Amino acid sequence: MSSEIFGPNEIHVGRDFGGFDFDVTPASIENYIAATGDNNPWYTDDSPLGGSIAPALILHSAVFRRHDWYLPNIFGNLHARQEWQGFGPIRPDDKLHSRSVIVDRYIRRDREYVVNECLILNAEGRILQRSRTHQSFLMTPAEGGNGFAVDRSREKTGSRVFNVGQRGGEPIETPMRKVSQAMCMAFSGPGRNYHTDTEEAHKLGFPDIVVQGMLSVCMIGELMTRRFGLGFIVGGRFDLRLVNVLWADETTGAKGRILEHRPEGERTRAEAEVWCEKGDGTVTIVGTASALEL
Repeated sequence: MSSEIFGPNEIHVGRDFGGFDFDVTPASIENYIAATGDNNPWYTDDSPLGGSIAPALILHSAVFRRHDWYLPNIFGNLHARQEWQGFGPIRPDDKLHSRSVIVDRYIRRDREYVVNECLILNAEGRILQRSRTHQSFLMTPAEGGNGFAVDRSREKTGSRVFNVGQRGGEPIETPMRKVSQAMCMAFSGPGRNYHTDTEEAHKLGFPDIVVQGMLSVCMIGELMTRRFGLGFIVGGRFDLRLVNVLWADETTGAKGRILEHRPEGERTRAEAEVWCEKGDGTVTIVGTASALEL
C-alpha cells in the first residue's frame, strides 16, 4: 500500500529500512576499547553476570550502517540528538539483528531533521535496545564562513555556550582523553570519510576531521556504566543533544550530576544531568541520563 502512496526514494515517516546482522566478537570489543578508551574490566574479564559482557553501546553505529535514509543534501549534515534505552545485556558471541524505521521529520531554523528509530534484537527476537537518531540537514547552502558549513570559531559565540553542572547533586565523570586520529579510524573506519580524513571533511563542509558524535555518546555510556553498572546496562536511558563539534586531536570527557532518585516499581531510578566538554570547557553534548539502582 505504501508504495502506491509514497515515491520509491521518498524519506517518509513510517519507511522501514530493514536491518543488518551483527556478530559480537572479542575482536569487536577490543576495537571498541581502542576506539573509545573505555577499558572497563567487565568487557574482557568476569562481570557480575559471570563471564564478560559487551559495552552497552557496542553497536553504537548500527543505524549508520546504511545512509539511504539521509536527505539528498549531505553537505554540512550533523548528528543533532541521540536517544537510547537499554533493556538487557549483550554478551560476546551474541548474534544480533538491527531494524530501523523513520519515525519523524521536522524543521528547525535552517535545518531539516530526520529521526531514525533503531531496534537491536537478539537471536530469539528479544529487544535489547532502542534508540532514536536525529540527523540534521542544511536547507540553505552554508551557515559558516570560509565556504564551510561549520567553522571552528562557531563554538566560541554566546549562542554555543551552555551552563551545566550548576544544580548540585553528586558529581560523576570519566577521565579526559585526547581523541587521536587513530581512535577516529578505529571508531569510524576503516574507510575514508569525514570522521577519519581531512580531505573528506572538506568535501562535506568541515575544516577538519569531525569526531563522530557517537564517540562522545559512548563516553556518556561509559560514565553511567562506571557509576551504575548493570543498572545502566539493563535499565539505562539517555536523551542527548549534540551542540558543538568535537574535532580530531581535541581532548574531551564526560561529566554529570545525579540530581534525583525516584521510585520505579520495586527499585529506584537515578536521574542525572550529563554532558561532555573539551579541555577548554567547551560543551559538546548536553542532556539527561538515568539508570536503575540495583
